Amino acid sequence: MSKPVPPLVPMSSPDLTDAERQAVMGVLQTPNLSMGPQIGKFEDAFCGYIGSKHAISVSSGTAGLHLCVRAAGIGPGDLVLTTPFSFVASTNVLLFEQAVPVFIDVDPLTGNMDPALTAQAARDLVAGGKAAQRWLPRTGAGTTGNLKAILGVDVFGQPADWDTLGATAREYGLGLIEDSCEALGAEYKGRKAGTLADSAVFAFYPNKQITTGEGGLIVTDNDQAALLMRALRNQGRAPGDTWLQHTHLGYNYRLDDLSAALGAAQMNRLEELLVKRETVAEWYRFRLTKIAGITVPFIDKTTTRVSWFVYVIRVDPGIDREALAQRLAERGIPVRPYFLPIHLQPYMVERFGYRSGDFPVTEDLGERGLALPFSGVMTEEQVELVCQTLEAVL
Repeated sequence: MSKPVPPLVPMSSPDLTDAERQAVMGVLQTPNLSMGPQIGKFEDAFCGYIGSKHAISVSSGTAGLHLCVRAAGIGPGDLVLTTPFSFVASTNVLLFEQAVPVFIDVDPLTGNMDPALTAQAARDLVAGGKAAQRWLPRTGAGTTGNLKAILGVDVFGQPADWDTLGATAREYGLGLIEDSCEALGAEYKGRKAGTLADSAVFAFYPNKQITTGEGGLIVTDNDQAALLMRALRNQGRAPGDTWLQHTHLGYNYRLDDLSAALGAAQMNRLEELLVKRETVAEWYRFRLTKIAGITVPFIDKTTTRVSWFVYVIRVDPGIDREALAQRLAERGIPVRPYFLPIHLQPYMVERFGYRSGDFPVTEDLGERGLALPFSGVMTEEQVELVCQTLEAVL
């Protein structure tokens, strides 16, 4: 067995400067480490950038999605149309409320929810009977659940087809939640990700476009939903409650002031950070299109700006992706499969009886997707090294 080789190129790296470090140090010189003035500064920066009425910072993107689910009134037995090609959090937040995720297979080019299938699923589920059964999991779901919402995902920083998803939501009176955790700065038909649904969520893990270490943020124009989500993130304290009074069943989903200060400093550099990632993506595209056996990311005509979160190629059918990844790792190039289908995760198989073949497009993308090292601080020489090594092992 060969010895592990130290990576020659990091899988991802945050882009931090002295401005971010000084912002965090400034908070440490105050007594306000939680729920202090930096929270409002960070939220205001988002309202200004997105154009939303409200921004609610939270401890993670998952926490933000969970609060959107709560605010949408999604509860036990409710059906929610969503995607199996995503990070598991977009499904888990439904399970937290005992709702049933109804998976819709994805577009083979973008990896986003297929809007035509979404519309058909909504029609069939509302009609009920045998037509509805084809969309429900084999086990773990009743036959009388109400179709309540659509939870779409902007996969890899490219927005889903939100006009079509929104039309379906309006036709059947459904809530609409945008998981834009991977898409800060992206644009759909000239409109910013985060403005395309009733509420939307961004996330700031260190591999994201901006980082707060851990953290997330909800944007919405709905006054009532914003009021509820602000209470829920702070242990359910509604306006007027004292520290030990709790109007709602809530959570400790607060963001701390240190993280918010880091986020506010990063927001001051957002356009710079996005352009740097676009530059690295273009270096990759230029080189990779010359290499046989792989496909570079597809950009849909509705996407007027991609916000590059990761750079995921697809290997051609017949290429052993796992063997390829192993050969790259042995040469110091770390890579990862992206995504593993949610419906085939062990706990989903056990609960809902899913099997291989249930969502063939998702499974195909899951078997062929490979994320290359990517960040805004990568150099052109590092991109060249990754591409040369990939071509050599292929």
